[in-house]
Amino acid sequence: MSGNGFYQEFEVFSKRTDTSPMQYQFSLLAPNHELALVMAQENFMRREPVADIWVIKRDDVRKMSLDERQTLKRLDNKDYRNTKGYGYLKKKWRHYEQEMFDEKEILSWGGKLQK
Repeated sequence: MSGNGFYQEFEVFSKRTDTSPMQYQFSLLAPNHELALVMAQENFMRREPVADIWVIKRDDVRKMSLDERQTLKRLDNKDYRNTKGYGYLKKKWRHYEQEMFDEKEILSWGGKLQK
């Protein structure tokens, strides 16, 4: 809240179409929710099409504490969940396919090479 208490801080979110996700846009100062919504609408009407606008009082937004954010860190023993370690498989499979029917393999079937 600003120094005199008349204006409150609001956060504005919008989405371009009915199917697009909500995106944070900007903050604004207004005396109440209704005027904050009018100010947000005026801002968007001059700039770009919008399907929906959300105006949220900043005091109503709860963020995580430092201790809570620590719980979001990944455990070190979960690397097997990341697919980045399996990139070598395509190369390994290609190598396997190329060796599958080499000359030795074909001759081992019992047929003889004719000249």
